[in-house]
Amino acid sequence: MFDGLSSRLQATVKRLKGQARLTEDNIQEALREVRMALLEADVALPVVREFIGEVRAKALGKEVIGSLTPGQAFIKVVNDELVRVMGGEGASLNLASQPPAIVLVAGLQGAGKTTSIGKLARLLRERQKKKVAVVSCDVYRPAAIQQLETLAAQVGVSFYPSDTSQRPEQIARAAVERARRELQDVLLVDTAGRLHIDQAMMAEIQTLHQAIDPIETLFVVDAMTGQDAANTARAFGEALPLTGVVLTKADGDARGGAALSVRKITGVPIKFLGMGERSEALEPFHPERVVSRILGMGDVLTLVEEATRQVDQDKAEKLARKLKKGRAFNFNDLHDQLSQMQRMGGIGSLLEKLPGAGQLPDAVKNQTNDREIRRMMAVIGSMTEQERRHPELIKGSRKRRIAAGSGAQIQDVNRLLKQHTQMSKAMKKFSKGGAGKMMRALGGRLGGMGGPGGPGAGGFPFR
Repeated sequence: MFDGLSSRLQATVKRLKGQARLTEDNIQEALREVRMALLEADVALPVVREFIGEVRAKALGKEVIGSLTPGQAFIKVVNDELVRVMGGEGASLNLASQPPAIVLVAGLQGAGKTTSIGKLARLLRERQKKKVAVVSCDVYRPAAIQQLETLAAQVGVSFYPSDTSQRPEQIARAAVERARRELQDVLLVDTAGRLHIDQAMMAEIQTLHQAIDPIETLFVVDAMTGQDAANTARAFGEALPLTGVVLTKADGDARGGAALSVRKITGVPIKFLGMGERSEALEPFHPERVVSRILGMGDVLTLVEEATRQVDQDKAEKLARKLKKGRAFNFNDLHDQLSQMQRMGGIGSLLEKLPGAGQLPDAVKNQTNDREIRRMMAVIGSMTEQERRHPELIKGSRKRRIAAGSGAQIQDVNRLLKQHTQMSKAMKKFSKGGAGKMMRALGGRLGGMGGPGGPGAGGFPFR
């Protein structure tokens, strides 16, 4: 997300290096680049104009204080303004009501409402320890009811059945009563979507809203529609008292115009970002963290939070004890590490959150991709249990069998064996307390990920 905007803003800052002061002359070109970057990101024109005006007013003549360079001073101004445009502080879901807290979800057809409800239900159950129920009021698409039932089972929340012969407000009222009897903390209400905004749809959802009086009314919109997302949200906001926006498919949006336009145009905060198809791929929206990613400063806080949730602490401690006892790091251990990395969103998601990783050459990013992780896991999956525990057994005929079983080439098996050997040596140094030695060992093999080995040197751990 924000790939184009991020690269152009970072390039703009580099041009300001070496200047002693931000002046009209050296900032004019920078502002032109920022304006073009925002327009190419499909940010709404009124938002771009106001943004550029604010940055110009705050940056012109700004003294470079302490060790700050003009580029750093300018990026600080851009950073603060981007955070302000996106809403300042993150807006959390308001569930402070007499249980059940009712959350109504609206949006156009195909925006991802039902999927988002499943993700939100999981987030509330796992992270906030809430007892959650879901119900579908979409009486026009039977598959929507079935889809929600399937999602509810997958994420472990209660599903309240409904039927296409019922009226939406009838379904919702019954669900509220049942949720109250069952002492549910939260009730998520799915609604019918349309291919376009029409009066009948608005009248129906207004009636539904009045019937259940939700504490939260979330509008789900596809981030890839750019500034149209903001315009659609504004149209819905005129019919419903929206309290928040969920931007879906944000992982596929390289521009980011919707995120930069929605809050300014609608006045409604973005509360969540959908970052993939997995049921756990929903992130609370923190403007300051998103801006940090855009400007290439990473998002370490989110990375730490994800690691805390996704990394199996028991397995990590078990591996540490194993290594301290001098036992070898085998393919079962490597498979566990790769699986946990995938649960955290894969290599792409990790790189996006690491400071400075956005400046890595494309050749390096292409080497470190999730397809390679899946290939490695497939090769490991084609091994027998004995081979995974004792990699030294894997010789000629075994290599051929493993390659054939995983759809890989023998060269892929050889590369994985080499990478495993490098990891084993690094882990052994770490287990003996040689953390510094381990980091130097890794540095020579990181390929172009900042290590001295340079691009392609060893390709550790992925290539």
